[in-house]
Amino acid sequence: MYMTQCLHRTLQQNPEHLATLYGERRHTYRQFVERVARLAGALQRLGMAPGDRVGMLAHNSDRYLEYLFAVWWGGGVVNPVNCRWNVAEIVYSLDDCATGILLIDEAFAAAADDIRLMARTQPLFIYAGDGDVPAGMHGFERLIANSPAVEDAGRGGDDLACIMYTGGTTGFPKGVMQSHLNLWSACMPRMVDMPPIAGGRLLHVAPLFHVAGMARALIQFLAGESHVLVASFDAEHTLQVIERERITETLLVPSMILALLAHPHFDRYYLGSLKRLTYGASPSAGEMVEQLLARLPDIELSHSYGLTEACPVVSSNLPCNHRPEARVSGLSRSVGRGGLGVQVKIVDPHGREVPRGTVGEIIVRGPNIMQGYWNKPEETANALREGWLYTGDAAYMDEQGYLFIVDRLKDMIVSGGENIYSAEVENVLARHPSVAQCAVIGVPHPQWGEAVHAVVVRNPGAQVDAAQLRAHCRQFIARYKCPKTVEFREQLPLSAAGKVLKRVLRERYGAGAAAPAN
Repeated sequence: MYMTQCLHRTLQQNPEHLATLYGERRHTYRQFVERVARLAGALQRLGMAPGDRVGMLAHNSDRYLEYLFAVWWGGGVVNPVNCRWNVAEIVYSLDDCATGILLIDEAFAAAADDIRLMARTQPLFIYAGDGDVPAGMHGFERLIANSPAVEDAGRGGDDLACIMYTGGTTGFPKGVMQSHLNLWSACMPRMVDMPPIAGGRLLHVAPLFHVAGMARALIQFLAGESHVLVASFDAEHTLQVIERERITETLLVPSMILALLAHPHFDRYYLGSLKRLTYGASPSAGEMVEQLLARLPDIELSHSYGLTEACPVVSSNLPCNHRPEARVSGLSRSVGRGGLGVQVKIVDPHGREVPRGTVGEIIVRGPNIMQGYWNKPEETANALREGWLYTGDAAYMDEQGYLFIVDRLKDMIVSGGENIYSAEVENVLARHPSVAQCAVIGVPHPQWGEAVHAVVVRNPGAQVDAAQLRAHCRQFIARYKCPKTVEFREQLPLSAAGKVLKRVLRERYGAGAAAPAN
């Protein structure tokens, strides 16, 4: 079980099939494997030894996929760097796992001097962008052109494949260690549940430095199918590419889907080639699903739940559970059932499994679970206990094994002695036709300890106010759960994975500051 095996298979069976398409660049699998083998040789000549870490700080491109496989082909370990971080955070991740080589594209080349200045061990830079190669860097294309292809190192199994730093909805990032076996074991069950579309073209919009984007790319490579890439998300450009390249499948976060639906030219584009869309990162996407299926009624929707430590998928809610009857029953609001080979339990604070329908913490066990956190034994011991990964997510499981996320444990609101799960309130708010996005947090309150505070992004042109939203909520949930205060914003702070950064929202209400009364 080694990640480069899929390249050997496709090279043998379908070498002229399209591997990657990025702008005007197109490579078949024969060309892709040749470039990977040459880049692997170049990395070895530059000093990459077995197990050494190689980073990439860049937007999506065909070169990003070549980087992943070239590092593995040459025996190294990838460190995909979150390009939304500031320089201090980037340097932290590079120093933390001693990344000696860093590939960088034109969007981030200007940061190289600051990285050199701040890093304890200055990495060797490879310029993976277009245009002239900056001084002091090696050129990506020149390295491939001038380096002979090398044999695949064949590292696999429990060998370390990736150190992926958590995007950080809380605290400073931790380096999640993923082996070849971890990645393989995460991809294969997903392929059983959702077999890749034969002859399909997958559009990469979600960032490849994030575990969801990378894992979805690996599944497409395991299937020997084609990849179409855009540098980053732009609603109009995404619609254009889906139409022009006859995209069959993509992975998006809800904020991207909402941006597409809100685009004034959405209905001008032919999107009939799009057969399947996977979404994640939000437990309150019910109304978005209704909007999407109203516009694209024949599309297959799949919702995945996971985390970096699980490489990433824990459960999937399949297309059958997005049909009308499932949406009426509420099953479409589940995050699905545990995948093949993944054991899932809901437990109390003492680690004891709770009855079905009872809220507790999700814990997970299986061959997809990380090896641990790089150089953080205490954090590893806290997350991995007796073979189980403690996710920190609060949920309940129904009699059929479907999971329903209610909150992050740390985000649970305790108001007047009552536990309030923010996802429950968010789901109700999201049903209001004027609400585009929302997040619910607890803020300090002198009487109740915490009060429910909603942060809402209105749909364009909507005039809904706080009183109307509270009245809407009272139709569906108990009064004590309804927002005491509502704040309206133009946008919510999001992580690279599209998750709302609630810690950023809470920072405004630190040091005992209460939310504004309304």
